[in-house]
Amino acid sequence: MGRISLSCLPAFWHFSVSPLGLPRLLLPSFRQLLFFGLVLGLLGLLYLLLITGKGQHIWIRKENYFHRHLARVTDVEATDTSNPNLNYGLVVDCGSSGSRVFVYCWPRHNGDPHDLLDIRQMRDQHRKPVVMKIKPGISELAKSPEKASDYIHPLLSFAAQHIPRHKHQETPLYILCTAGMRVLPDGQQEALLEDLRTDIPVHFNFLFSDSHVEVISGKQEGVYAWIGINFVLGRFNHVDSERDVVVEVQVPGGEQQETLVRKQTAGVLDMGGVSTQIAYEVPKSVSFASPQQEEVGKNLLAEFNLGCDAHRTEHVYRVYVSTFLGFGGNAARQRYEESIVQNTLHKNKLLGQHIGETIESPLLDPCLPTDLQDEVGSGPQKVHLRGTGDFDQCRVLLEPFLNRTNETHSSLSGIYQPPIDYSNSQFYGFSEFYYCTEDVLRMGGDFNSSKYASAAKSYCATQWRILKERFDSGLYASHTDLHRLKYQCFKSAWMFEVFHSGFSFPKDYKNLRTALLVYDKEVQWTLGAILYRTRFLPLRDIQQESLKGVHAHWHHSLSFVSNYYLFLACFLVVLLSILLYLLRLRRIHSRTTQRCTPSTVKWLEEGLGSHSLPITL
Repeated sequence: MGRISLSCLPAFWHFSVSPLGLPRLLLPSFRQLLFFGLVLGLLGLLYLLLITGKGQHIWIRKENYFHRHLARVTDVEATDTSNPNLNYGLVVDCGSSGSRVFVYCWPRHNGDPHDLLDIRQMRDQHRKPVVMKIKPGISELAKSPEKASDYIHPLLSFAAQHIPRHKHQETPLYILCTAGMRVLPDGQQEALLEDLRTDIPVHFNFLFSDSHVEVISGKQEGVYAWIGINFVLGRFNHVDSERDVVVEVQVPGGEQQETLVRKQTAGVLDMGGVSTQIAYEVPKSVSFASPQQEEVGKNLLAEFNLGCDAHRTEHVYRVYVSTFLGFGGNAARQRYEESIVQNTLHKNKLLGQHIGETIESPLLDPCLPTDLQDEVGSGPQKVHLRGTGDFDQCRVLLEPFLNRTNETHSSLSGIYQPPIDYSNSQFYGFSEFYYCTEDVLRMGGDFNSSKYASAAKSYCATQWRILKERFDSGLYASHTDLHRLKYQCFKSAWMFEVFHSGFSFPKDYKNLRTALLVYDKEVQWTLGAILYRTRFLPLRDIQQESLKGVHAHWHHSLSFVSNYYLFLACFLVVLLSILLYLLRLRRIHSRTTQRCTPSTVKWLEEGLGSHSLPITL
């Protein structure tokens, strides 16, 4: 078969084609070339848009996850007060022993109604948290309420020095009073609060109204603490929940029960010296065993929306909070000692004995380390003790002090407690929960009940002389003192009983973590307070973002996929080069056929055998 050699091109483009397939396969019309080129270009563009759109979504989610965890590191840096987009807020915690002011800051909200404000504690140029404390508590001014504003003045002056002056008028100020003020009569409370409402606006230009100063209940304080801890843990960010444990929640408040799946929140256990508190989310609707239990239970449940939009349910929570006065570590020991004195004196009088009256005839106490001598009571009611260090026997003696009842769904003192899904829950234990496990036993962190009980038994059974030698050698935590050493056995047993017998956690529960700090910082309830009370502030930024509309969205999308469009441009250039090359071949063919005779054209069309015919253009 004959072939045509095209020699009009450069040497390195020279090739031979069959005349039989040349007209239709390599030399299509210009319209066909243009059509196929456009189709290929559109298909490529559609593919890139789909792929990059999905990639953009994944990238943004990864970026958000990265920035959330990066913030836990960067929020220890000094606050940049020159940033015009930074907002500030103040919370004054008026406690029983003193008052503290906390200064918080947050950047402008991103406009996404799914996200909360990114509030963090302000830090000075030395990277120290901006906090100031004064003593005594404001409740000490109950008889002279006109001095309340003078009492608060140093705290607010301190905060004002750290916040840019032009930001004062838009900085919210909240003065929240806790335990010390709760015990005062209502009249004395109101007199103190009224002096603050009247005088503070005269001396300071903060955003302050009458509702910004109040005495909060123990329930509110517990809710704020729960909010603050879960906020720092990142449990309120539901956008990227693939890496986290989730829970199914029946959203409270609606006529029809709405169910959604979101991140699992953490429960909080906090045992102080006087009281013990528990707070956790109740994801399911609760039922009550009796009308009396229902009345008490509803007062212990708090339902609230942390989001800025009341119509969105992703940040609606139902939280159980209960505080038990007298169940703290020191208060429990005091109740135990009072019981020892009363029972011993009564038994001695009844049986004519003299146990505990002298050091030579002490009362044996299983809740003290072995051979430790102690005394309780005073005067004629003094009782001498000697420890036997029996952890299990100590637990048996402490169980009645939990005041448990036989009523279902109840805990300490028979108080209602909603069911806990132990297989899908997590709790953090603070204060005494941490001190009991870490200061002496050095087991802070993930709690293992059997290992903890074994370590506590060993400690209790150790002779007091050996424990003191270990203490003098520095084997315990640096802040451990002799008081901790003396009552570690008692508090270990008390914490164990409160956790397992009081709150009914199974002994194989693996999801309790005892801690002093969260991400290396102390979390105050004041963080939860300002997060909750400023929850509507993002509405302003969301409205501003909505005005930008689709333009901002496409701008971000185009900026993200710019690299892909660069690739597409290169692809189109290559495609255009191919089209131009094929078009040039078509023109060459057209000129060739015009120069050939009719017999030659017929010979070409019939495809008769012939030698290769060189054509030079």
